[in-house]
Amino acid sequence: MFTHLTAVVLSLAGVTAAPVSLVPAADREIVFTVDGTTTYGTLHVPAHHTGQRLRAALLLPGSGPTDRDGNQAHTSPNTLAQVADALDHDRVATLRFDKYGTGRTGLGAYRDHPEKLDYPAFVRQAKAAYESLRDQPETNPHALTVVGHSEGAMTALLLGSTARPRPTGLALLQPQAIRLLDLVALQLHAQIAEAVRQGQLTPEQQHSIDAAIDAAVTAVREHRPVDTTGLPPAVAQLFKAFQGQNSRFVDSDDAVYPPDAAASLRPGTRVLVTCGTNDAQVPCTTTDALTAALRRAHVSGPVRMPLPGVDHLLHDADHPSTLAPAVLDVLHRFARC
Repeated sequence: MFTHLTAVVLSLAGVTAAPVSLVPAADREIVFTVDGTTTYGTLHVPAHHTGQRLRAALLLPGSGPTDRDGNQAHTSPNTLAQVADALDHDRVATLRFDKYGTGRTGLGAYRDHPEKLDYPAFVRQAKAAYESLRDQPETNPHALTVVGHSEGAMTALLLGSTARPRPTGLALLQPQAIRLLDLVALQLHAQIAEAVRQGQLTPEQQHSIDAAIDAAVTAVREHRPVDTTGLPPAVAQLFKAFQGQNSRFVDSDDAVYPPDAAASLRPGTRVLVTCGTNDAQVPCTTTDALTAALRRAHVSGPVRMPLPGVDHLLHDADHPSTLAPAVLDVLHRFARC
């Protein structure tokens, strides 16, 4: 009604309204520097009107050498690329980047000393990415959110209280919600229990291996050599890696207890926590303490949303290579709040 009335008034005045141009959706390479490392990423800008400032989300990948699209050397689920595509439908701009050890970024300043790379370095890199997203001409700096997957969700939680301006919302997808080594032990215990169920190990062997796993976790935390005598070879190799080149990262990551980080969030921050019922890596029970801490922090939103049949990569049985419909639904609901 008002648009029509304005057009009539302009016509009577002999003035022609200038057409509003639509800028098509596009990807743009983004480069920023943090701690002496040039970091490369992709900014996706949805279709928008010229001069329009869009809501925007920083996307953070899971653990290990996971690149801007959510891929590793031998697996390509395209998790973050698909999240970016989903948010495009709600006209949310997104930035995803190659974290240390991946893509065009590589190890950067840590190339000659990879053993010095710790978890706080990844948090600083994510914070620099958030600031880069904030400063883009198409983004609204007062409508920024952070969407993290797995370990990236824990990083998102930390950014929630340290980034400026503070994010208006956090989407923590299948988050690392307990200490790293506790999560590793839980996963290993589950694998040993499954081996017993399949008849590959006896209950007596299970008891012995479980005890050796718990002892190994304690040794890593106390910076003592791990006794690998009672551990299966693959598990023994894992704990050796924790005390080798990766020890600094493991120590600093394991030092973070996500429920404690939740207490620093600003009341009213929108928070979404998802957990998939088919997620063997991050079972829903591991998010209990985090969910309780978020409620005590008086955040808003659905807080925790269980996703029936969804695995850690956000797939289900009918959608093995794309985001499950349940995931798309919660992402759209989060974006539209």
